[in-house]
Amino acid sequence: MTDSSSSIITITSNNLSNKSCNFRVQDKPLGIEKNVKMGTVHLVGAGSGDPELLTLKALRIMQKADVVLYDSLVSEDILDMCALTAEKVFVGKRRANHAIPQEGINELLVKHALAGKTVVRLKGGDPFIFGRGGEELQEVVRHGIRFESIPGITAASAAASRAGIPLTHRDYAQSVKFVTACKKSGAPNNDYYEHLDSKQTVVFYMGLNRLYEMTQGLIAAGRDSNTPFAVISHASLPTQQLLIGTLGSIANQQAVAKLPTPALLIMGNVVTLYHEFASYNLGVLGENVLIDVDEFATSKVLMRDLENAI
Repeated sequence: MTDSSSSIITITSNNLSNKSCNFRVQDKPLGIEKNVKMGTVHLVGAGSGDPELLTLKALRIMQKADVVLYDSLVSEDILDMCALTAEKVFVGKRRANHAIPQEGINELLVKHALAGKTVVRLKGGDPFIFGRGGEELQEVVRHGIRFESIPGITAASAAASRAGIPLTHRDYAQSVKFVTACKKSGAPNNDYYEHLDSKQTVVFYMGLNRLYEMTQGLIAAGRDSNTPFAVISHASLPTQQLLIGTLGSIANQQAVAKLPTPALLIMGNVVTLYHEFASYNLGVLGENVLIDVDEFATSKVLMRDLENAI
């Protein structure tokens, strides 16, 4: 046999009347060694950070992992639920600050899987919602590696649910749109004319640092400046904070409040339901909530005990 990855083997047998039989050996995935069982890649959504919101299937796979490649949005509590023997590799990304570039992450996935390991790619939220999960799987399957994708609770669902802001409601929003504030290579997403439907809830990911620019762009495109607007920081965690206002006021409120990232921006009439639910919502009682309370004929107020303040 030659050293090429695809060879012709000729077998001659007297029982076959000296006729040659040709067998083709298929190409091997790049980098795999002889007699090494192919590993697998499991793309796991770690959810919004609350370990109680992790799926049972995700937990089962995490506890079988040989290697865990995890992002910065994966909480320590969730990381501690991985197999004790697993090698844990931080590959986090925050705004233009990447511990390892995306190409390097792809290479690690392939390297460990070709070495026969069970690889868990642990991502905050859901891997297929602005998590680059599709890009990573493209590289995995290019090398003939089998994979499994396990969904997680995306930040929009977790943040809105805890805050008591339904993303859809028959009277307020007949559709919901998830939008990234930044395109590939950090280019801003300025497609503001796509978000003018008052019967639609729009959730912006990764937009807190562009809040003023985005709100001004939406207003200039024709969205009503009185459209209810919410900023939700640290979705589903004990440190979750809410900023409630309007499209026209929210940027000024954030300039004072300085809610930290990661944060979600929710725009639409469903935000008004926050006030209806808040005093009964166990998910927000006692949280820090900064509300533009002009509708209550008072100034802006930081409410540390929401139950007593409303």
